[in-house]
Amino acid sequence: MNIIDLRQATVRQLEPLLLEEAHHWRDELHWDYRGALDLIKRFLDAHALSGCVAFQNGTAIGYSFYVLEEHKGLIGGLYVSPGREQEPIGRRLLDEMLFSMRSLPHLNRIEAQLMPFGGPVDEALREQGFRLYTRQFMSFDLAKKAESAPSANSGLRIDRWNDRYFEPCAKLIYLAYSNHVDGDINDQYRSRNGALRFLKNIILLPGCGQFLPQASFVLRHPGSDDLAGAVLTSEVSPAIGHTTQICVQPGFQGHGLGRLLMLAATDALRAQKFKELTLTVTSENKAAVHLYERLGFSTIKSFTAGVWPR
Repeated sequence: MNIIDLRQATVRQLEPLLLEEAHHWRDELHWDYRGALDLIKRFLDAHALSGCVAFQNGTAIGYSFYVLEEHKGLIGGLYVSPGREQEPIGRRLLDEMLFSMRSLPHLNRIEAQLMPFGGPVDEALREQGFRLYTRQFMSFDLAKKAESAPSANSGLRIDRWNDRYFEPCAKLIYLAYSNHVDGDINDQYRSRNGALRFLKNIILLPGCGQFLPQASFVLRHPGSDDLAGAVLTSEVSPAIGHTTQICVQPGFQGHGLGRLLMLAATDALRAQKFKELTLTVTSENKAAVHLYERLGFSTIKSFTAGVWPR
């Protein structure tokens, strides 16, 4: 096996591997990953995507990549072809990539959220000094009979998403994830500017599907754009939605507003003939996991999130 820099590889060399990965996303998670892969291909064509490729007898059998954001590196993907030795190949790719990342003088944090289509990555990340968190990929069958969303209480108004809520929603996310485990996993949640970048990523870019403003809602006081809660939804495959963000301001938590927002989103998706809604949640966030289970969500897959501080 030979490991080379991803910037030395071509789209043609990786095309079969990328197709296999797209099939895994579709078959296991019901997610059309082609939009994200098209973006990856554009970076590959420009020789601008950092990472590694594993070749065996001239065939690409695995790859990994990362992106940089100021002081932070984000491991965006790790995939090994089915039928290959998953754990040792994945470990080699991780080791080579992390060696390159840690050589960057300004980098003081690395984040990873890796779907385990192949072998486990927990031990390899732990040996590299990562703190690990378990996350769950959950699914809800929208054909199931469910209650409709109740009216907002406490004088709050529920509105569909509008782009004027970008700044207020960034503030909401920053407040909601203060001293929260998800703020440990994703440091974008730790500042209003970071939360705004996160929002633009999930709303404007294809990595989390096509944003659905008609199935995204905010809770606010009449006459104010300050938000008490929000739920954002994207279409990740035909008739399949994904909750990309749901949060409630700390002072409003514990009053059923998260449930209200989720029911509003599911009602809107049913009205548009959607069949399924998925989401991800950190297992340590027991209240959220319990809410989703009571709403009828079930876990399809668990995966690992990791954080390495210098």
